[in-house]
Amino acid sequence: MVVKVYGPDYANPKRVLVCLIEKGVEFETVPIDIFKDENKAPEFLKLQPFGSVPVIQDGDYTLFESRAIARYYAQKYKHQGTDLLGKTIEETGLVEQWLEVEAQCYSPPITDLIYKIVFDPIRGLTPDPKLIKESEDKLCKVLDIYEERLSKSKYLAGDLFSLADLSHLSLTQYLMGKMGKEYLIRDRKHVSAWWDDISSRPSWKKVVELWPGLY
Repeated sequence: MVVKVYGPDYANPKRVLVCLIEKGVEFETVPIDIFKDENKAPEFLKLQPFGSVPVIQDGDYTLFESRAIARYYAQKYKHQGTDLLGKTIEETGLVEQWLEVEAQCYSPPITDLIYKIVFDPIRGLTPDPKLIKESEDKLCKVLDIYEERLSKSKYLAGDLFSLADLSHLSLTQYLMGKMGKEYLIRDRKHVSAWWDDISSRPSWKKVVELWPGLY
């Protein structure tokens, strides 16, 4: 059964797409235009009552929230494709730890920046430089911790590329693209090397090529 992934042009669905490619899972995408409120259509709300993307349909199984979906497929196909969870319970614990850091500490400030710099102008709003600076400062504090961590290990959870690293790809790509904030990564030697490594994976290159979105 081919997995359906809704909303491939946006960042959170891309987290799912790159995971599926790494695991060698066949899928198809279903475009959802948020700017036309297609995510608020009654049929879509039956799948995702909060009206956000992504949603996956895997046969008669439906799941939403990108990190939950990625965890699901990383576990379901643990012995297929790239091992994204670690081989020992200790490795898996570190993967889960840094996944939580991404979700709770990294994602909020970078998402604020994306909305202010990329999405607000599309909606006809003028970004507030003060608020942008506040979000950037918060993100810098997180990246400084990453720099320290990555000075001691190749990847966030150790020496293995994992779901923790993969989960950073879709949002960080905005910094490196039209936002013009790549210096936040490049000013940090170890973060920069880590980004070059994970963003050069064929899976991510394929996602950006096929579903460029607003990058």
